[in-house]
Amino acid sequence: MGFDGTGISARLRSMLGTLNPGGIILFKRNIEEPAHVHALLRAAQQAVSTPMFLCVDMEGGTVDRLSDAIAPVPSVAEVAATGSKKLFRKHGRLIGEEIRALGFNTNFAPCLDLRFEASKKVLGSRTASVNPKLATRYGREFLRGLRDAKVIGCGKHFPGLGEGTLDSHVYLPVIDKKWKNLWKEDLRPYRQLRRDFPMVMVAHASYPKAIDDKAPASLSKEWITGILKKKIGYRGLIVSDDLEMGGVLSAAPIEEAAVQTLVAGSDLMLVCHKEENVWRAFEAVYKRAEGDRKFAKLVGEKAKRVLEFKKDSPALHAHHVPRPTPRTVDRLCRHIWEFTEEVRLTAAAEGQS
Repeated sequence: MGFDGTGISARLRSMLGTLNPGGIILFKRNIEEPAHVHALLRAAQQAVSTPMFLCVDMEGGTVDRLSDAIAPVPSVAEVAATGSKKLFRKHGRLIGEEIRALGFNTNFAPCLDLRFEASKKVLGSRTASVNPKLATRYGREFLRGLRDAKVIGCGKHFPGLGEGTLDSHVYLPVIDKKWKNLWKEDLRPYRQLRRDFPMVMVAHASYPKAIDDKAPASLSKEWITGILKKKIGYRGLIVSDDLEMGGVLSAAPIEEAAVQTLVAGSDLMLVCHKEENVWRAFEAVYKRAEGDRKFAKLVGEKAKRVLEFKKDSPALHAHHVPRPTPRTVDRLCRHIWEFTEEVRLTAAAEGQS
């Protein structure tokens, strides 16, 4: 769940204690200077009885929640342009060390959508390449870098937004791509990295020419259970993209979407903004479980699965990171600047060769 503000109010503390959410996610609206972020995450965790996923979206470039608090990190496209596996991994490790220093343990990255012409206006510099081989290579090394920093990564946005012309934050992209091409291109990173992902995030997009289901993938049992779990063989955690986004709300109200994504195969759901919508999603799942024994069993199994993942996760049990000092922040800034220069010089040399 997300929330407004830069502190834990009495109301929010009570809400966290009541809901015991699987995790929280911070955005720029929650973030001040580094020591504040660290204190905010600690206060949130102290309100909840089980270890939480302390999450952020940190890809670099346009999706960089810490650019003002620390320093801007190069984008996926800039790093991918170097063609350097060493720099791909360094990108993940640098971002991992940055967010770990502030108290986060989970990063909703890498973005593995392909860099097709159709989505360039929507995704911009968030994508690595139109070539699925290079996108997969970048994703594998980035995840290794996060793991080096004891941070959980998450591949997104399954099955792929690369040929979507609409922004799923606002609209439901309908991607008219045939199954054969999706399998060969967009799904390649998920097929090849199925053992590397701790988590996979499912997109709010529809693929009516690929499968016989017009629902967003995030609400589709065929996509999540049939393809991601069974056909691809992915065994990690599955999380829906934010259920407050227009792409899913155009298909179902938040109450229905919260239930449907779990039935479809998600283990976790994101509700990132309004506390009212967090309650609506929670109450819908709770009410359905009260009246439907089969659904209650399903929810119980998912809760157990998430708790077992947390129990076995080094990132959630790593040594507590002390509050970041000005010296820590200066070191991170220096590392980001050095990395930015290395990316620039390597990309320039690659372009000349």
